[in-house]
Amino acid sequence: MTARILVVDDIPANVRLLEVRLLAEYFEVLTANNGPDAIETCENGKVDVVLLDVMMPGMDGFEVCKRLKGDPATSHIPVVMITALDQVSDRVRGLEAGADDFLTKPVNDLQLMTRVKSLVRLKSLTDELRLRASTTRNIGIEELLSRDFATDDVKPKVLLIDERRSSVERIQKMLRHSAELDVATDPNAGFFQAAETPYECVLISTAFSGFDALRLCSQLRSLDRTRFLPIMLLADEGEEGRILRGLELGINDYLIRPIDQHELTARLRTQVRRKRYNDQLRASVAQTIEMAVIDGLTGLHNRRYLDSHLQTLFDRAAARRRPLSVMITDLDRFKSINDTYGHDGGDDVLREFARRLRKNVRGIDLACRFGGEEFVVVMPDTDGAIAEKVAERIRAEIAQAPFAIGSDGKTIEVTVSVGVSSLLKGTDSVAALMKRADLALYEAKSGGRNRVVAKAA
Repeated sequence: MTARILVVDDIPANVRLLEVRLLAEYFEVLTANNGPDAIETCENGKVDVVLLDVMMPGMDGFEVCKRLKGDPATSHIPVVMITALDQVSDRVRGLEAGADDFLTKPVNDLQLMTRVKSLVRLKSLTDELRLRASTTRNIGIEELLSRDFATDDVKPKVLLIDERRSSVERIQKMLRHSAELDVATDPNAGFFQAAETPYECVLISTAFSGFDALRLCSQLRSLDRTRFLPIMLLADEGEEGRILRGLELGINDYLIRPIDQHELTARLRTQVRRKRYNDQLRASVAQTIEMAVIDGLTGLHNRRYLDSHLQTLFDRAAARRRPLSVMITDLDRFKSINDTYGHDGGDDVLREFARRLRKNVRGIDLACRFGGEEFVVVMPDTDGAIAEKVAERIRAEIAQAPFAIGSDGKTIEVTVSVGVSSLLKGTDSVAALMKRADLALYEAKSGGRNRVVAKAA
C-alpha cells in the first residue's frame, strides 16, 4: 500500500524520526514545519494522510486541523494529531477540531503504521467516490463537500453490542443526548441486528465471556450490507494487541476503559460525519448513473441506455436462438399539440403516454424514450405475432381514453402509430432490426396514422 503522508512538526528531529519510519514502509513523505505551510501543501498537492503535531509556534495543530476540515477542498483528508499531551481534554479538543485520530508521544511504531494504513484505505475509498461524483456538475458536489455533517439535526442510530449490564448502563447514560442507542447483549444476535438495521455506527465490547469480539468485527466487514458501517471497539487496559489486530481487520476506531463521555461522543461524531459524507457521495454516484440512463421527463430509459443495452439483448437472443422483437411508436401530430397547448401540455401528454406504455409491457421488456415523441420497446423472447398483438394493445390503450392537459381538467384525443420488427435468423443485425421497425413505422404514419404495421418484421 503506497500513499503520500504529510508530516507536520516544528522540531526537525521529530520530523526525521517519523519520516524514517514511514519511508521504511514505502510511503512517500512530505514535510512541513509550520501550520501555514501544511495547509498550502494540502491545498496544492495530493496528500493522503496528515500527521500533525499539536504544539507549534504561531498556528498550533488544533487550528491547522480546524482549517483543513473547514475547507471543502481538504476536508476529506484524514488528520492524525500527534502530541506529548495525554489529557482526555486534549484528545477531545483535537477530535472536535475534526481530527480523525489522536496519538500520544512516544508513538508506538505498530500502532502508528496500522492507523496510517487504515486511514489510507479510507482515503482511497473516499477519493474514488469523489472522483465518480464529480464527473457531473449537476449533483451539487460543492454543496455536499461544504456541509457540516457533525451538526445535522438527526441523532445517529447506534448499536452497542456488550454483554455486561454495568457497561451498557454507563454507555446508555453517556449517549442519552447524542445518539439513538440500541443494545444487543448477545454477539450473534447483534450481528444480525446490525445487518438488518441502518445503523450509522456500531460499538463492540471486547469483554465477552465466551466469544471473540474480533470475529464479530470480521463478520461485519465481510458482509456487503455492513462493509462500510463504522465499527468502534471498546477495550480494556492491556488489550493493545487485540486493538492492533482489530485495526488490521478494518475497525474504524477504539476507546480504552474507563471511557470518557466527551471523548466517546467526539469520536462517535467523527465516525458518523464521515459515514454520512461517504453515504452522500455514494448516493450522488447512484444519482449520476441514473441521470445518465433515465429520461427525466418520462422516467423511462433514454436512448443512451438503449444504444448500450440493445446489442446485449440482441446477442443473447441470437446466441440462444430465441425470438426478439422491437416496436417503435410515434405520437401522431404531436407538433400540433405543442403548438396548441405549449410545451407544458406536450410534456403532460408524454408523461401520460409513458405511464400507459409501462402498464402494457412486461418487467423484462426494455421501454425507452428514443427522442422527442418517439418511444422504443425491446421485447425479449417475443416473436413477431405476439409483438404485433402487444403493439395493437398499446395503440388501443392510447386511443380509447383522452389525455388530461394542465390542471384545469381539459382533455384531448391522442393516437399513436407503431412499427414492429423481429429478429431474423442468419445474418441479422441491430441496425437492420431497427431499420425494419422504422420503415414499418413510416408505413403506419403514411397509411393514415393510429395503426400498427408489422409486415416488415
